[in-house]
Amino acid sequence: MRIAELYASLQGEGVLAGTPSTFVRSSGCNLRCHWCDTPFTSWKPTGEEWSPERICRSVEELGVPHIVLTGGEPLLPSDAGEVCRLLRSAGRHLTVETAGTVLPQGFAGNDLADLLSISPKLASSTPPAETPGGWNARHAASRRRDDILVDMLRCEFWQLKYVVGSPQDLAEVLTWLDDLEAVLGPGRLPRGRVFVMPQGTDRGLLEQTAAWLAPACTAEGLRFAPRHHITWYGNTRGT
Repeated sequence: MRIAELYASLQGEGVLAGTPSTFVRSSGCNLRCHWCDTPFTSWKPTGEEWSPERICRSVEELGVPHIVLTGGEPLLPSDAGEVCRLLRSAGRHLTVETAGTVLPQGFAGNDLADLLSISPKLASSTPPAETPGGWNARHAASRRRDDILVDMLRCEFWQLKYVVGSPQDLAEVLTWLDDLEAVLGPGRLPRGRVFVMPQGTDRGLLEQTAAWLAPACTAEGLRFAPRHHITWYGNTRGT
């Protein structure tokens, strides 16, 4: 697995917000969100190849019981399943942050993590048509994989996290949730486990979006999720 950075900090998003955690950030992604806040793992991937054993040794040295495997897309590398298995050893709690578009061969969702934190990408994440490398079409074709999402949502512990920048985005979230629940069955997609985050890495923009998004989430029974790490640290690496 190619590793861009590994560090200890506080989880800034979702049900475990505020939890001291070691972040293992892989490099490489099958998507190209135009607003990606970690372009050093997607548009211009950085880092070097680490063995699963080296990753685990570095995690152990930091001594934090909660681990977050993130990216990029951390389930993309061929050894992702083995990395997850080793990171969960010795009683450590592993969150895997994924876009929900890939699963390692031979592994089901429950095999991978204590918490699957799934962040599906909305249509507005697609880069412009003129983007080099054909990424407009490649992203659009890959961003929504309901078959994989349904597999992940049948796991015991999961959360959905959608990034929303407009009322149109929120409408897409609600339609998508209805589509998934139609497959999973009534009541199998509790809205209290769906987090909606404002898009952006600037505090002012986040506050502006939050002003309408937070009450809209309340009205729909969704959980509004501030991006705490931006407030705490700004948009900086290693936080």
